Amino acid sequence: MDFPSILVYLIPILAVWTGFAFVWFIKPENTGNIKLLLAFSGAFLLSLTFFELLPEVYEGNDPKTIALFILGGILLQIFLEFFSKGAEHGHMHIHLKENKFPTLLFLSLSIHALVEGVPIHGNNSILYGIVIHKIPIAIILSIFFVNSKMKLGSILLFVAAFSLMTPLGSYLSTSPLIANYGQFLTALAIGVFFHISTIILFESSQGHAFNLRKLLVIILGVGIAYLV
Repeated sequence: MDFPSILVYLIPILAVWTGFAFVWFIKPENTGNIKLLLAFSGAFLLSLTFFELLPEVYEGNDPKTIALFILGGILLQIFLEFFSKGAEHGHMHIHLKENKFPTLLFLSLSIHALVEGVPIHGNNSILYGIVIHKIPIAIILSIFFVNSKMKLGSILLFVAAFSLMTPLGSYLSTSPLIANYGQFLTALAIGVFFHISTIILFESSQGHAFNLRKLLVIILGVGIAYLV
């Protein structure tokens, strides 16, 4: 199914707000199912990266150069996590000060979201992966913010601005200045996806225990990605 261009930009925004609305109105207390959804999203996104992005990005390009950008994406994500403390994969280890906007958290998450928006343009399968990744992350972020001392206005500003970053990345990737480097930026995004997805798969279980439910969810994620 090919989405109209406007929906390619709107769907990631709606995914973030869906996660926030779920937390605001439902106020979930048991995060076990959210962690299973997170595991599914990690397996789904990682599989789509292998099935869709890797074959495409290597086609007609120097393998070593592409590999260098993929490794650069992994290193970029590691660097960003010094400031986000793992928020991109569901970990929140930041202590917020009352009424103070978390600038470093916002900047690190925004760069991550911009990069992951690059390969979405013209690839609806990756759009599915990003959306399924964003919903549980938005839920976990929203739980964190709702339980924090931040004012509602600051929370809404953060969510609104963050929701725009992935569509902005998709839009910028089509600009004449950047479009010529699209394959290299996609390789960078692949590195980010590799790091995020593998961390999610290893850390989404309580106490790092690998259980049957998580295994089945991961297999389901891989299977659906293969069929998309």
